Formats: sequence, C-alpha cells, structure tokens
Amino acid sequence: MRKLIVLALSVISLGAFAQAIKTPAPSPGQTIKQDFALSSVEVTYSRPAAKGRKIFGDLVPFGKMWRTGANSQTLITFGEDVTVGGKAVKAGKYSILSVPGKTEWEIILAKPETSVFNFKAENEVTRFTAKPTTLPMNVENFMILFGAQTSNSVNMSIIWENTEVEFPIVADIDSKIMADIDKAMNVDSKPYFAAASYYFDNGKDLTKALAWANRAVDAQPDAYWIAHLKAKIQAKAGDKAGAIATAKKSLELATKGNNPDYVTLNEKLIKSLN
Repeated sequence: MRKLIVLALSVISLGAFAQAIKTPAPSPGQTIKQDFALSSVEVTYSRPAAKGRKIFGDLVPFGKMWRTGANSQTLITFGEDVTVGGKAVKAGKYSILSVPGKTEWEIILAKPETSVFNFKAENEVTRFTAKPTTLPMNVENFMILFGAQTSNSVNMSIIWENTEVEFPIVADIDSKIMADIDKAMNVDSKPYFAAASYYFDNGKDLTKALAWANRAVDAQPDAYWIAHLKAKIQAKAGDKAGAIATAKKSLELATKGNNPDYVTLNEKLIKSLN
C-alpha cells in the first residue's frame, strides 16, 4: 500500500510538471493597432517563419486560398465605415483571407468566424485585387504593417519572403467633420482653432479659416501655436507681409514660452517667405 501511494504521488508530480512546461509558439501572435481617421484599425494575426523554405508559389501555392498568416484566422477590426482596396466595408471585425498570385492577389474579407477550412461563399463580405511588388531583401517572419497615412487614409501591407502586397484603407470623414464644425459654430463655446486647422489642412475656405484663426488668437493671445496657424493660413492665402508679421509674433511668444519646436517652425516659415 505504501509503495502504491508513493508511486501515485510520483505520477501526479510528473503530470503536474509536464503541464507546467511552456515553450515558445512557432508562429507567435501579434496585434497591431493604428489610430486612423476618427477611430482606429486593428489587426490580430500570427507570424510564421520562412526557415529556409520557398514561400510563395511553394509553401503558399499560387491560386489557392491562404489564411494570410498561421494558426487561427487573421482578423481585422475597423472602428468606422471604410473602403478597403476600393470596396465599401462597414465598421466591425472581419477575417482576412487571400489568394496569392504571381502578378495579382485577391484579398478577401469575410465574417470573423470564417477560415480557409470552413470557408463558405455566403460568409464572404467583399474581395478586391492588389498587385505584389518584389522587395530588395528577404523578410524571415510574415508581417502585416501600416504604412503611409493621411487624415483619412492609411496603407496596409502584407509582407513575407521578398514580396509585399499593399492596399489602401480610406474613411469618408470630411462630410461628418464639416457637419460637426457647422454644428459647433452654433454654440457658445466655439472650437475656432480646431475648425481653422481642419480648413487649412484640407484645402477649405481660407477666408473662413483666417476669420476663425483671428477669433482663436483673440481668445488666447499668448498661444504661439494659434498664431503660427494664423501665419500659415495668411501665407497660403498669399498675404506674405501679414504672414511674416504674425510668424514673428508667434516666434516671440514661443521663445518666451520656451518651446524650441515652435521657434524653429516660425524661423523656417519666415525664411520661406523672405
């Protein structure tokens, strides 16, 4: 009986030890999140390694659906309605699948529970094509990255081996922001600086932008960042003399406020106008 008890305890101890062992995942998971437009876009995926293997056209065959990563689904979440590769997609979570080709890829967005192994046509949300490009180097681990970005767009890249497939994600935020600005200008506390900044950055009515910048300067006369925006609006509108005078005032305020970044920005603006 005593030997049986000792043996049982040994087996239990070995089982507990075995369960405690943890090893690195061969295809580690990664989640990347990019602030974008008025929300964000987030991707969760796994990163297999090449390990000396030929990838596209071999390990990942051309013309066959691929999970676009490893392990479970690669998932993408959009915080707002967007267009992806030119196709309209509602806010929400989707599975990313792809069909690699030598000269063209098909990128498929499907319901989040959809994988290569249970794919059904009715679960597909949309698909679009993208052109692969050849990189000047080899990338060992599969990766998804966000690249060039503007106020309403960001490029997403699928990269592995020496291949990159890039496509744009775009949000139509202009109409919403313009409506929000119109609404905000009808309340007592008006966001003059934010509205003027948006008009300046997006090529809107400079006369209106300058009027709002002037109101913002009146409200915060020591705010060098507001004065700098006003100077840029004046410069863009063709008022070189006015822009120089305002930039000099902003420079003076930035120097007093001990902000070297705005000192440099104003110096460069003044130099560009002389």
